[in-house]
Amino acid sequence: MNAANQRLPDSIPQSEFSWTIRVYYEDTDAGGVVFYANYLKFFERARTEWLRAAGIGQQALSESDGVMFVVKSTSVDYHAPAKLDDELKLTVAVERLGRASVQFFQKAWKVTASGSMLLAEGRIKVGCVGCDSFRPSAIPQDILNRIRE
Repeated sequence: MNAANQRLPDSIPQSEFSWTIRVYYEDTDAGGVVFYANYLKFFERARTEWLRAAGIGQQALSESDGVMFVVKSTSVDYHAPAKLDDELKLTVAVERLGRASVQFFQKAWKVTASGSMLLAEGRIKVGCVGCDSFRPSAIPQDILNRIRE
Protein backbone atom coordinates (compact mmCIF):
# COMPACT_ATOMS: atom_id res chain seq x y z
CA MET A 1 0.00 0.00 0.00
CA ASN A 2 1.54 3.35 -1.00
CA ALA A 3 1.61 6.40 1.26
CA ALA A 4 -1.21 8.11 -0.65
CA ASN A 5 -3.62 5.27 0.23
CA GLN A 6 -2.50 4.66 3.80
CA ARG A 7 -5.08 4.01 6.52
CA LEU A 8 -4.98 6.49 9.37
CA PRO A 9 -2.71 5.44 12.21
CA ASP A 10 -4.44 4.65 15.50
CA SER A 11 -3.13 7.90 16.95
CA ILE A 12 -5.38 9.93 14.62
CA PRO A 13 -8.87 10.35 16.08
CA GLN A 14 -11.58 8.76 13.96
CA SER A 15 -14.22 11.10 15.38
CA GLU A 16 -16.75 12.81 13.19
CA PHE A 17 -17.10 16.55 12.84
CA SER A 18 -20.67 17.71 12.34
CA TRP A 19 -22.20 20.89 10.98
CA THR A 20 -25.87 21.78 10.68
CA ILE A 21 -27.56 23.57 7.78
CA ARG A 22 -31.09 24.36 6.65
CA VAL A 23 -32.45 23.53 3.18
CA TYR A 24 -33.39 26.69 1.28
CA TYR A 25 -35.61 27.09 -1.77
CA GLU A 26 -32.52 27.54 -3.97
CA ASP A 27 -31.34 24.05 -2.94
CA THR A 28 -34.43 22.32 -4.32
CA ASP A 29 -35.47 21.20 -7.79
CA ALA A 30 -38.86 21.52 -9.50
CA GLY A 31 -40.11 18.56 -7.46
CA GLY A 32 -39.44 20.37 -4.18
CA VAL A 33 -36.59 18.10 -3.09
CA VAL A 34 -32.89 18.84 -2.75
CA PHE A 35 -31.23 18.56 -6.15
CA TYR A 36 -28.83 15.61 -6.02
CA ALA A 37 -25.70 17.64 -6.89
CA ASN A 38 -26.33 20.00 -3.99
CA TYR A 39 -25.26 17.30 -1.56
CA LEU A 40 -21.75 17.79 -2.94
CA LYS A 41 -22.06 21.51 -2.11
CA PHE A 42 -23.26 20.64 1.39
CA PHE A 43 -20.35 18.22 1.85
CA GLU A 44 -17.90 20.88 0.61
CA ARG A 45 -19.23 23.41 3.11
CA ALA A 46 -18.95 20.90 5.94
CA ARG A 47 -15.31 20.12 5.01
CA THR A 48 -14.56 23.86 4.94
CA GLU A 49 -16.05 24.26 8.42
CA TRP A 50 -14.08 21.20 9.59
CA LEU A 51 -10.89 22.89 8.37
CA ARG A 52 -11.86 26.13 10.13
CA ALA A 53 -12.52 24.22 13.35
CA ALA A 54 -8.98 22.82 13.03
CA GLY A 55 -7.63 26.37 12.64
CA ILE A 56 -6.96 26.01 8.91
CA GLY A 57 -8.15 28.79 6.63
CA GLN A 58 -8.08 27.86 2.97
CA GLN A 59 -7.21 31.38 1.82
CA ALA A 60 -4.41 31.61 4.38
CA LEU A 61 -3.14 28.19 3.31
CA SER A 62 -2.80 29.31 -0.29
CA GLU A 63 -1.16 32.60 0.69
CA SER A 64 1.29 31.22 3.26
CA ASP A 65 2.11 27.77 1.86
CA GLY A 66 1.24 28.19 -1.81
CA VAL A 67 -1.00 25.11 -1.80
CA MET A 68 -4.70 24.39 -1.90
CA PHE A 69 -7.02 21.41 -1.74
CA VAL A 70 -8.93 20.33 -4.83
CA VAL A 71 -11.46 17.55 -5.24
CA LYS A 72 -10.01 14.54 -7.06
CA SER A 73 -12.95 12.15 -6.90
CA THR A 74 -16.41 11.72 -5.41
CA SER A 75 -18.84 8.88 -4.88
CA VAL A 76 -22.26 9.51 -3.35
CA ASP A 77 -25.06 7.10 -2.45
CA TYR A 78 -28.52 8.59 -1.97
CA HIS A 79 -30.97 7.01 0.47
CA ALA A 80 -33.85 9.47 0.97
CA PRO A 81 -34.78 12.99 -0.17
CA ALA A 82 -34.40 16.20 1.78
CA LYS A 83 -36.99 18.91 1.27
CA LEU A 84 -37.41 22.64 1.73
CA ASP A 85 -36.84 23.83 5.32
CA ASP A 86 -35.42 20.50 6.48
CA GLU A 87 -32.61 20.74 9.01
CA LEU A 88 -29.61 18.67 7.93
CA LYS A 89 -26.66 17.48 9.94
CA LEU A 90 -23.56 16.91 7.83
CA THR A 91 -20.70 14.82 9.15
CA VAL A 92 -17.07 14.71 8.13
CA ALA A 93 -14.63 11.93 9.01
CA VAL A 94 -11.10 11.45 7.70
CA GLU A 95 -10.92 7.97 6.25
CA ARG A 96 -7.44 7.96 4.73
CA LEU A 97 -4.56 10.36 4.97
CA GLY A 98 -1.79 10.34 2.41
CA ARG A 99 1.23 12.50 1.80
CA ALA A 100 -0.67 14.67 -0.69
CA SER A 101 -4.32 13.62 -0.28
CA VAL A 102 -7.13 13.14 2.20
CA GLN A 103 -10.12 10.87 1.72
CA PHE A 104 -13.24 11.82 3.63
CA PHE A 105 -16.35 9.82 4.46
CA GLN A 106 -19.31 12.16 4.78
CA LYS A 107 -22.98 11.76 5.60
CA ALA A 108 -26.06 13.95 5.37
CA TRP A 109 -28.76 13.34 7.96
CA LYS A 110 -32.26 14.83 8.21
CA VAL A 111 -32.77 15.96 11.81
CA THR A 112 -36.26 15.75 13.30
CA ALA A 113 -37.72 15.90 16.79
CA SER A 114 -37.99 12.11 16.75
CA GLY A 115 -34.44 11.40 15.53
CA SER A 116 -32.30 11.40 12.42
CA MET A 117 -32.62 9.77 9.02
CA LEU A 118 -29.66 9.09 6.71
CA LEU A 119 -30.16 10.87 3.39
CA ALA A 120 -26.84 10.51 1.60
CA GLU A 121 -23.30 9.33 2.20
CA GLY A 122 -20.21 9.85 0.16
CA ARG A 123 -16.50 9.46 -0.18
CA ILE A 124 -14.66 12.54 -1.33
CA LYS A 125 -10.95 12.49 -2.06
CA VAL A 126 -9.12 15.79 -2.10
CA GLY A 127 -5.59 16.40 -3.24
CA CYS A 128 -3.13 19.05 -2.18
CA VAL A 129 -1.78 20.95 -5.19
CA GLY A 130 0.46 23.92 -5.81
CA CYS A 131 -1.55 27.10 -6.41
CA ASP A 132 0.44 28.00 -9.52
CA SER A 133 1.10 24.59 -11.04
CA PHE A 134 -1.91 22.54 -9.92
CA ARG A 135 0.55 19.67 -9.56
CA PRO A 136 0.38 17.38 -6.52
CA SER A 137 2.19 18.78 -3.51
CA ALA A 138 2.84 17.35 -0.06
CA ILE A 139 0.39 18.53 2.57
CA PRO A 140 2.36 20.94 4.81
CA GLN A 141 3.48 19.26 8.05
CA ASP A 142 1.65 21.74 10.30
CA ILE A 143 -1.58 20.97 8.44
CA LEU A 144 -1.00 17.22 8.80
CA ASN A 145 -0.43 17.77 12.52
CA ARG A 146 -3.76 19.63 12.84
CA ILE A 147 -5.60 16.90 10.92
CA ARG A 148 -4.16 14.34 13.32
CA GLU A 149 -5.24 16.30 16.45
